[in-house]
Formats: sequence, C-alpha cells, structure tokens
Amino acid sequence: MYLLGYDIGSSSVKASLVDAQSGKRVASAFYPKVEMKIISVNAGWAEQEPEDWWKNLQQATSEVLKISGVQGKEVAAIGISYQMHGLVLVDKDQKILRPSIIWCDSRAVSYGAAAFKNLGEDWCLEHLLNSPGNFTASKLAWVKDNEPELFSKIDKIMLPGDYIAMKLTGICSTTVSGLSEGMFWDFRKGCIAGPLLKYYGFSNSIIPTINPTFSIQGEVTESAASLLGLKIGIPVSYRAGDQPNNALSLNVLNPGEVASTAGTSGVVYGVNGSPNFDPQSRVNSFAHVNHTAGVPNRNRNDSELVRIGVLLCINGTGILNSWLRSKVVPEMSYEEMNILASKSPIGAKGLSILPFGNGSERMLNNENRGCSMYGIQFNVHGQAEMLRAAQEGIVFSFAYGMEVMNGMGIETKLIRAGMANMFLSPIFRETLAGVTGATIELYDTDGSVGAARGAGIGAGIYKNVVEAFASLQKLSVVEPDIQNKEAYQTAYNRWKNLL
Repeated sequence: MYLLGYDIGSSSVKASLVDAQSGKRVASAFYPKVEMKIISVNAGWAEQEPEDWWKNLQQATSEVLKISGVQGKEVAAIGISYQMHGLVLVDKDQKILRPSIIWCDSRAVSYGAAAFKNLGEDWCLEHLLNSPGNFTASKLAWVKDNEPELFSKIDKIMLPGDYIAMKLTGICSTTVSGLSEGMFWDFRKGCIAGPLLKYYGFSNSIIPTINPTFSIQGEVTESAASLLGLKIGIPVSYRAGDQPNNALSLNVLNPGEVASTAGTSGVVYGVNGSPNFDPQSRVNSFAHVNHTAGVPNRNRNDSELVRIGVLLCINGTGILNSWLRSKVVPEMSYEEMNILASKSPIGAKGLSILPFGNGSERMLNNENRGCSMYGIQFNVHGQAEMLRAAQEGIVFSFAYGMEVMNGMGIETKLIRAGMANMFLSPIFRETLAGVTGATIELYDTDGSVGAARGAGIGAGIYKNVVEAFASLQKLSVVEPDIQNKEAYQTAYNRWKNLL
C-alpha cells in the first residue's frame, strides 16, 4: 500500500510515493526537467497556465510509477501541496477563464493597501491577522476592475492546489487554511470574512465547499484515473499550501516549533498557539494544517485547536543564486559555486548584497526595492566575494525577519529544514546558525513526501501524527559557531545598516 504526494511548485511538479507501512520514500519524479514558464506581460506580473500544472503532474505520475515499479492500483491515498496565494478562476463548466495570477505577482499591492485603510487596520489585523496585502483576494479585485467581462463568468475561485484536487476529483472545494492564505477567513468569527467580500464586491457563491485539511475531499474520477494510470476511487485526503505543508513534512505542528525552506523564495515558518499578528504585516499569519477552530464538517469529538502558522517570506532567495549562476559563473554547478564562495571569508571582505530582486517583499512593507550590491572594490572583490555575499545577504534577510517573529513570541532556537536547495550549501546553513544562534536540524524529506504522509493521516491509514512521522530521518545537525559569532554579527550589522 502506497501514498502518493504531489507538490505543485512554480518551477516544476513533483510526485513522490511513500510506503505506507515503513513510511519510507520509494521514489520521486518531477516534471518538467527545466523550469516551468512564468508569463510576465508587464513588470511585476507573474502568471502560469493551470493546465500546464495538470499536464506536468501527469508526466511526473507516469515517471514515478515507472521508476518505482508500483502499480497504480496499489496507491491508497493522495495528498497535495501547492504554491500559495495563486488565483485560479473557473466557470460553471470548470473551465479555466484566464492564466493563474501566482504568488510572486505584485499587481494587486495597491488594492490590498486601500482595503487595509478602508476596512480599518484594526479590523483587518484582528479578524484576518494580516493586511489584505497582495494576496489572493486583492488579485481577484484587480480582475474585477480590469477584466469585468471575464469576472462576470466566474463560478468558483480556487488556489492552485484546489484546482489540482478538482482535476482529480471533479469537485470544487477548498480548506480553511487555504482561505486564510487568500485573506478570505475571519479568525475572530471562525467563518468566511464577510466584510472583506462586501468591500471588494464579491459574492459568497464564488467560494468553493470548505473541507478539513485532513479528510476525504473527493475520489479520483474515471477520466483522471485513465490519464494518470491510477485506479478509480482513490481518496484525495489532504491538501495544504507549500509552507504549511513543509512544516508538516518536518513534523512542525505545535507552538514554538519552526521550519524553513530556501528554494526560489525562502521561508521561515513558526507555529503560534494564539491568533497573533504583526502590526505592520511584515510577516503573515495563516491557519496551520492542524488548526481546527471554526473548521466546518469536522469530527465533533476533535478539540478546538488554535494553530497559527507565522510565515516570513523572502522572494529573493534561491533565484538570486540561480541568477548569479546564469549571468556571472555560467560554467559552474551549484556545488562548485559553494566551493568558490567558501574561499572568501565571513563578511565577503566588506561586500554586501541586498537580495530583493524578485518582486515586492512583504517584509519590506510590500516595497519592490530590487537587488543591490554595496561596497564593491575592484581590486579586492571577485567572483568568490560576490557568491559569498549573495548567500550571506539571503541569510541576513532571514535573520531580519526572524527578529519580527521573535517580537511576536516565536523564539527561533531550533530550525528544522529539509536537506535541499540552499540548505545544501555549507555557507548558507552555517551562516544562518551563526547569525541567529539557532541550531539547525536537517531531514530527509520534502513537500511531496510531506503531502503523501498527510494523505495517510487524512485517509485514516495512520492513526495519528506520531505514527505518520515515526520514520522521519534526521540527517545532520548544525550548531552555531560560537568562535566566529562576532564576525557574523559584524557582517549582519553592516548589511542591516545598509537596508
């Protein structure tokens, strides 16, 4: 018996098969083999075709079944992780109306800022836990104003994971966690945020059916089963945004626990046990995967758990490293870049890079400042310093945001992360530990594996979270480098003063 997990990213779609009994990953596959296209018609815009996600999911499924030797009929449950904050629009026939406006699109910043002012900052923070910002609701408001004819055809709005679930099951549905990431959920009242819908002029009817995160949310249809090589009736029993799901994959579920990722964008994600918020919305609070307060149709024997995921997102993370590889050291692999960067000392001989070149940054009050380099000396600095300063700049942006999280009561003494992306770099993880003073634990897991485990929980294959994560393997531990603490702090302070 196997569990199938999907991770719908903006670069690729990944599929993983997990042996339900042992909890071990059997095989993984991703598609396409090059990064998926992002449509950018205007500066600050970012769109993708939802149908491309579905086609790439088919390819990834075919490949993972082939390399594993697992038969489609042996899959017992499916879980979905997805890129957060995207807007997918379908008509009454479940046909896509336009490309999805994805997470890093910044066209709706002004809409969120106006809503924050007009709805009232106190109301937004107390009920939504955030400014409406550049999230899904504001993106929909942009569509309403700029594409009114198309807006009139909308039957349901969805997030990317909701769309994939619809393609698998034929059912339009969502979750409270998903609604909260779009700014559609009222935490104080435990229901859809009526005043926000009224302000933007949205009908309640566009919100799909709400399911618990861990639950049978539909079954694979005959047409989907035929396309994917699976059996009819497999339950889709878990779905969550990529960052709540990453936290789940690292067994980060309780107050005080912290998870991190560092792919195209970077995230530090901590769990709060109360509906807290940052007054400036530099970090954002969403319903975590195990938040049950106000969730409809759940088992009434469940306790009312308040579990809020506090998310620090830095858009300019791995994409900066990728840009440098493409434009500065095109002949090098990432491993070779890390080796070269290590030849430069802590602080990169006085060179500092602010990594904010991938759209508006929430941590900087939704400003789009671009990436910038400071202190370059032509006779001192070379490729090694540029590569090291880039990784340090990314880490320093993490540390800056973690100071905000600490002010909300989340102490980052221990950070759990998967051994992937920027965490493969010794400089990155050692600098993060050195600057923050946090111990870093690295695990053999990723979003698609976490989604598979989540499916096992939602389908009742695992009796609880403890059983689901009994086999989670810790690969290594990085302790703060006390000896070089002053050097790290000096470099960070210089960077922070520049910011």
